[in-house]
Amino acid sequence: MSEEPIGYVYMRVADQVEAEIRSGRLPKGARLPNERDMGAQYGVAPGTARRAVQELRERGLVVTLPNKGTFVVAERSDS
Repeated sequence: MSEEPIGYVYMRVADQVEAEIRSGRLPKGARLPNERDMGAQYGVAPGTARRAVQELRERGLVVTLPNKGTFVVAERSDS
């Protein structure tokens, strides 16, 4: 049996993306995948990916520009 922590799936996805931003794997200015691609990448539904992106916006890590996409605005944590 899997020992996954109790919590919302979108929060786990947001935490994973935040870790990628903090590590520099997703640098400032990088464009995030669209919701469908992000959902496929993390094994979640597009709606869950949408909610994860909303959480990342609330954390101040990304900004979404209409008709352009979602971009990383945070720096690496050691910068």
